[in-house]
Amino acid sequence: MTASGSGLAPARPYRQPISRLWWLRRRSYLLFMLRELSCVFVAWFVAFTLMLVVAVGSGPEPYRDFLDWSARPWVIALNVIAAAFVLLHAVTWFNLAPKAMVIRVGGRPVPPVAVVAAHYVLWIACSIIAVWVILR
Repeated sequence: MTASGSGLAPARPYRQPISRLWWLRRRSYLLFMLRELSCVFVAWFVAFTLMLVVAVGSGPEPYRDFLDWSARPWVIALNVIAAAFVLLHAVTWFNLAPKAMVIRVGGRPVPPVAVVAAHYVLWIACSIIAVWVILR
């Protein structure tokens, strides 16, 4: 019995069923879902890098074992897919930056294009420094 004592449950409004593939209908939805999925591959890159650091710190034999393991076709394929998703993650994050943070200079907001450009310039600069350190 319900609280009203009539024995009938209150009527619920009709909700049209939503397809499990709703996110395929629009490009913006698809990009949103792919960006959300990309966090799994970002986590993989972090784990892979930590495994590399541990292997390097453990000596020549564990490092050689790590290199042998990471040369397996499935690991290479996973890393290529992960690189694409990490790139998507970075690009979409940089493009969202002007919406996430409004920077004011002299009381006026910095144009969104300048915020995005600054992110890309810093990304390129950090990449150049990383390549220089690795190849040095």
